[in-house]
Amino acid sequence: MDFNSIINDVNSKEDFMNFLTQLRLDKQQKSEEWENDEITSYLEGICSWVDDMEGYFDNMHIEMPTDIDWRFIATLFYVGKIYE
Repeated sequence: MDFNSIINDVNSKEDFMNFLTQLRLDKQQKSEEWENDEITSYLEGICSWVDDMEGYFDNMHIEMPTDIDWRFIATLFYVGKIYE
């Protein structure tokens, strides 16, 4: 599965839902390929990436977004804890 293509195609709520579905299926079907297969290490991986995301964008020669809605992202992660 080419997650770069899926990510590049996320332009709407429906696209994002598709991405999440594909990510969940990938975890279910190819768990052995996941470096961070437990929630704690997964969150640590995200934290590490965010801490160094400027380097990622520089290395990929991609302009870093300036309009990131950090509060919304935080809400997404939090509601995963409490929502069924």
